[in-house]
Amino acid sequence: MALSKSSLKEKLETELKAQGFVLDGEFAMASKFAEAIANAVVDEITGNAQVPVTSGSSAGSYKVT
Repeated sequence: MALSKSSLKEKLETELKAQGFVLDGEFAMASKFAEAIANAVVDEITGNAQVPVTSGSSAGSYKVT
């Protein structure tokens, strides 16, 4: 499965709800918080992560997409 901002947001929301955070209602901000974290994490991974392959014909370092 590919890395997904929406999937990560859903997982964060599920975990926040399990910890007692309120995600619904006029002043609830936990969902926006989860979205901000998901966006930042996925952007960081796809922007900077490298996967080292140490042997074989594909040896080298490859960018995560």
